[in-house]
Amino acid sequence: MTAPTGAEEPLAAALTAEYAAIWAYGPIGVRLADAERKAAVEAEAAHRSRRDALVLQLSTGGADVPPDRPGYALPFPVTDRASALRLAVEVEERTAAFWRAVLPTSAGAERDRALTALIEYAVRATRWRRTAGISPLTVAFPGRPG
Repeated sequence: MTAPTGAEEPLAAALTAEYAAIWAYGPIGVRLADAERKAAVEAEAAHRSRRDALVLQLSTGGADVPPDRPGYALPFPVTDRASALRLAVEVEERTAAFWRAVLPTSAGAERDRALTALIEYAVRATRWRRTAGISPLTVAFPGRPG
């Protein structure tokens, strides 16, 4: 196995972002209830599915698979519903940025998967913004630093 380089490097970075997103949905989910908690569980499942696909893709391609960590630093404390929703928005935006970085290094089906992830996470961030009452609901270029 070799360290990720070239086209594999952005995929490895996206995998690390998926690990962090999965971890973050734990603190998010415990601060939400009912339909919001269900949406968080579904979001975590989507990130897990994408993580599993990336692990398979990288490992069958001969690249080293970056390991998951036992924990990740949150950008701010998650103490209530409002901070949980803010974190959900940030998780989706950050993960979308990593998938956006895959686009210029990919082609064909791999590019389609990256674009699908970027779109899915941008839409989910918009839904979380709407739930949280954050304005504006959308951003001009999802996945691109403001």
